[in-house]
Amino acid sequence: MALLPILLAGLGAGTVFGLFGAGGSAFATPVLALLGVPGAVAVATPLPAMLPTSIAGARRYLRSGNLDRRVARLAVIGGVPGTILGALASSVVDGSGLVILSGVLLLVVGARVLLPDPAGHADRCEARRDSTPLVVGLAFAVGLLTGLLANGGGFLLVPAFVILLGLSTGRASGTSMVAVGALAIPTLLVHWQLGHIDWPVALVFGVGSLPGSLLGARAAQAIPADTARRSFGVLLVVFSIWFLIRQLT
Repeated sequence: MALLPILLAGLGAGTVFGLFGAGGSAFATPVLALLGVPGAVAVATPLPAMLPTSIAGARRYLRSGNLDRRVARLAVIGGVPGTILGALASSVVDGSGLVILSGVLLLVVGARVLLPDPAGHADRCEARRDSTPLVVGLAFAVGLLTGLLANGGGFLLVPAFVILLGLSTGRASGTSMVAVGALAIPTLLVHWQLGHIDWPVALVFGVGSLPGSLLGARAAQAIPADTARRSFGVLLVVFSIWFLIRQLT
């Protein structure tokens, strides 16, 4: 398999992850599948790159103050057990089905991000954010999907933080990066034991994704919140439609 396309895929996925705190492994799975990586391996192989990229990106967001420490802590508490259960369940799900499911989730999440918030949304978000059981439960649900799809979970956490908890896009991105770093560890260990990781591909992908995440995180500081939210939603919708058409035809 040609290494340059994988390196470029890592660079692109890392840049998206740095910009939005999400989408790194979720975008990587469809791209690796299109490059010829088998389904289950394409799902799990980007995971090793999520650890250094999330740490590097989170440090930059932390220095800028775009981080909700309480939400990040609760997301880790609820998300880690969910990722373990989801990763174990992935062993009985067809790999090609996981790839298709990744695309469908990207489309649904992107469409919701683009919709306007209803009246009274801010007050409801504040009430949800103050509810510890709700935040932990939300993180557990995201963790299940994170483990099942073997991604960092950021592409679900960022929209959840923005739409359900009322965080700004920048603050949601920084908070997501901290959570993704923690959630990626148990997901990686389980999928490694299941034999779903191609380490040579993961290494090349990681070499590209780390500088991409640093560039993306730096650029994100200059993007207004509304622009970042719309850009994230459009990117999810356009990419997911293109990918699903390719996969289903």
